[in-house]
Amino acid sequence: MSKTFTKDDVAKKNSPDNGMYIIVDTSVYDVTKFVDEHPGGSKILKRVAGKDATKQFWKYHNESVLKKYGSSLKVGEVGEKAKL
Repeated sequence: MSKTFTKDDVAKKNSPDNGMYIIVDTSVYDVTKFVDEHPGGSKILKRVAGKDATKQFWKYHNESVLKKYGSSLKVGEVGEKAKL
């Protein structure tokens, strides 16, 4: 069963010390352990940690990226509609 988060819950997860979550569409992903493996570099994920990264994600990725990494990084859904 998937956990439900608010945007405020995600906003608190914005640093390596307390975890790094991002929102893509309505899904919440924990990128804390992935940040150093990110092909685009850690700086990008650190910049969007705790935020809705939907616009940035789809600008540089296609659906195959979510198929490859999504299931291992997804921790839940946003209970309220995320703003783009």
